[in-house]
This record gives sequence, C-alpha cells and structure tokens, in this order.
Amino acid sequence: MGEEIFEAIRKRVEEEPYAKKMGLKLVEVDSGRSLVEMKFTEDMENVFGMAHGGAIFSLIDEAFEVASNSHGTVSVALSMSVTYVSSPKKGDTLLAEGKEVSRSNRVATYSIQVKTETGDLIAICQALVYRKRDPLPFL
Repeated sequence: MGEEIFEAIRKRVEEEPYAKKMGLKLVEVDSGRSLVEMKFTEDMENVFGMAHGGAIFSLIDEAFEVASNSHGTVSVALSMSVTYVSSPKKGDTLLAEGKEVSRSNRVATYSIQVKTETGDLIAICQALVYRKRDPLPFL
C-alpha cells in the first residue's frame, strides 16, 4: 500500500493551489520522509530584499505535511518551531527534507531542514502532529 499512498500524495501536491502559487515541488516521498523544493524568486522577498520567513515556512510546512501524512492517515499540525539560520541568495533552489523522529498511535515528531542545493543551511524546524485515525480522503 505504501507506493499507492506515495503516488496519491504526489498527485495531490501537484494539484494543490497553494503549492502551485509558491512553486513547491515534491521531489521525494517515502514512509515518514519527504523532500520538497522551491526556487527563491523576487516575489518572495521581504522589505530588506531577503527571503521572507513566510516563504521559507511554506516550504517547511509542505515537507512536514507530506512526511507526516505518508503513512496514509490524516495528520494535522500541533506545533512547529522554526529557527532561521541564514538567508538564501536570490535565485537559489531550496530543498526542505522532512524526517520522522518518533511516532506513536496519536502523535509524531518531525525534523525538517532547509538547505540550498549547494548544502548551505537556511532553516531548521521541529514539528509535532496529531495523528487522526481517518484515512487520507484522496486515497
């Protein structure tokens, strides 16, 4: 069932309006793991000409969403703690990797790191989900 779930998630992310708006692309999905990319474009700048924290958070959130829902049941965010380490350069492709750290029947913890394609660390996040018993509605 794993590959069926992964394919359904891939398709859903491709169709997701917000992901399209932000240029988020799902690169990899596996059990408890994801890799999502986003190019830092000019329309994502803050008042200082740097990457807006909200844009980077969107990338983190997508990686978190995919990794936490990769088991086929609905998982919803309870908390996220983000540390912004550095700002990417204009035009950089950013990669967010979400990894499951622990999982029980009701909660799971994830670590998400954002790096440039050359490996420069941009942000780190620790996130917690509540795992509902409902199957993903698009399966």
